[in-house]
Amino acid sequence: MTDQALSGVQHPPDTVPGTAGDATRRRSAELFAQLRAAGADEAARETAREALVHLHLPLVEHCARRFRNRGEPFEDLVQVGTIGLIKSVDRFDSDRGVEFSTYATPTIIGEIKRYFRDKGWAIRVPRRLQELRMQIATAGAELTQSLGRSPTPRELAEAVGCTVEEIVEGIESSNAYSTLSLDASDDSEGGAASMLDAIGVDDANLEHVEIRESIKPLLDRLDAREKRILLLRFFKNMTQSQIAEEIGVSQMHVSRLLNRTLVQLRSSLEESAH
Repeated sequence: MTDQALSGVQHPPDTVPGTAGDATRRRSAELFAQLRAAGADEAARETAREALVHLHLPLVEHCARRFRNRGEPFEDLVQVGTIGLIKSVDRFDSDRGVEFSTYATPTIIGEIKRYFRDKGWAIRVPRRLQELRMQIATAGAELTQSLGRSPTPRELAEAVGCTVEEIVEGIESSNAYSTLSLDASDDSEGGAASMLDAIGVDDANLEHVEIRESIKPLLDRLDAREKRILLLRFFKNMTQSQIAEEIGVSQMHVSRLLNRTLVQLRSSLEESAH
């Protein structure tokens, strides 16, 4: 991937390519070594633990931004996500060879989603699905660390002890955490339009689609002069006098031809409707 392509990819803070991301990973590895050191005293472990939490707070903020504009203050989401970060620090096994951010992200997001569940679901779902959703989050975090990648639905099903269909249903139920106001924007500096502004409106021409499609074969049956008169009158908005001058007949004759053609089309439409 080119540098230009990388610039358009959103990465968790400690996985950003370049010096800053590398420095964070090195510091994280040093702190985990201190935390897991066999001879370290409790004070040293607690200091390393607090440093790890502080080091990875940008990851929590990165995850919390995914849930903005859902009715809860961003600061509260960061606070809840930090609980997930602390759990991840305590459970992480650096010997697995998995990036800490890869392991911690599902746990942080799971804590935030649990917060929304406990605060109340916008769309009521069965308690069974709420509990299944949390089982999936827990199993997903553990499998991600052991496998070194995101687990498949079948692997999740085997870990949780249910069917693949139930796993899919449990994942989809997460969409019921909260609804998003149509007046909400994306908080960008440019003052982006709300979702309501991006939603299309009813096309007034839709109600005439059936009529237009029904009349097409009827128009094909008309002779060339009748078709031309209809074209000039209803598509080019010409008056009967202008049409008469255009095709070289009297205005009265244009009027008779136009009336006769319209009666014929109307009658054919009524017949086809029955």
